[in-house]
Amino acid sequence: MNARFSISRLFVAMLLLVGAHTSRGQQDPLYSQYMFNTLAFNPAYAGSADVFTVMALSRHQWVGFDGAPATQTVLAHTPLKARNLALGFSAINDKIGPSHQTGVYGDFAYRIKTGDDSRLSFGLKGGMNIYQADLASLTSVEVDPANVNVSGQLLPNFGFGLYWHGPRYYLGASAPKLLENKMGTVSGNVLVQSNEARHYFLIGGYVFDLSRDLKFKPSFMFRTVEGAPLSLDLNASFLLRDRIWFGAMYRLGNAFGVMGQYQVNDQFRIGYAFDLTTTKIGGYNAGTHEIMLSYDFRFVKGKTISPRYF
Repeated sequence: MNARFSISRLFVAMLLLVGAHTSRGQQDPLYSQYMFNTLAFNPAYAGSADVFTVMALSRHQWVGFDGAPATQTVLAHTPLKARNLALGFSAINDKIGPSHQTGVYGDFAYRIKTGDDSRLSFGLKGGMNIYQADLASLTSVEVDPANVNVSGQLLPNFGFGLYWHGPRYYLGASAPKLLENKMGTVSGNVLVQSNEARHYFLIGGYVFDLSRDLKFKPSFMFRTVEGAPLSLDLNASFLLRDRIWFGAMYRLGNAFGVMGQYQVNDQFRIGYAFDLTTTKIGGYNAGTHEIMLSYDFRFVKGKTISPRYF
């Protein structure tokens, strides 16, 4: 285990040294259960189930790897009395190595009907991240804590999204952060700095009936950001008797895994995902775990335009 710790410290230190000038890359958290966590990166998802929904998700990546990413997300969204409007809220706590970000965002969606059971939503997201980095905690790097640590840097941002959905399908595109804020600090003549890079997301999925009790749902998420490889998640899930989800995922050139979900009742569900990385880092960790809880508050009786397939 000590060998893993030393390797991980070296890995994090190398990342920081590579970024000693100006680095760009994937910074926003990854999610294996993205199809149920869509509001985190697409504001147009707000109100899509036509009920007040609260969801919490915790992801622990590369377990056993010191300084590995860990993300906690809390989301809430609801349609308004004017059925073409919806509001959402998201809070995301993300930590990797010595860096730590907490983001709080509000979401607004305007929805128009495109058919009897389908809608196209236009969404706006706005809020801020609080960024801090305890670079002096890296034992592999000798620095003056007073000069190199970043404490409570405020990074305001905004984004937009589109989301088209019906009872059995969805398609969405979004860019949740459009501003490329600079974050970092100066120690002597060394600039440790990076930018908040723009991330672009494209997601989609469809539900097929295989029999009266079994449904099949393929889905995908495509993500791109300047300065990092393209990311593509492919998922294949089955729904048994409208209660139990089970399936597999593959992240192109990066990871593969399994996931499951249990619909406890019409309002409450719990989900779990596990994946293993296919890169060299896979030899130094015990995989990634992600657990999700979701609850739909049905205060009034009515038709849910998008069943909880998504």
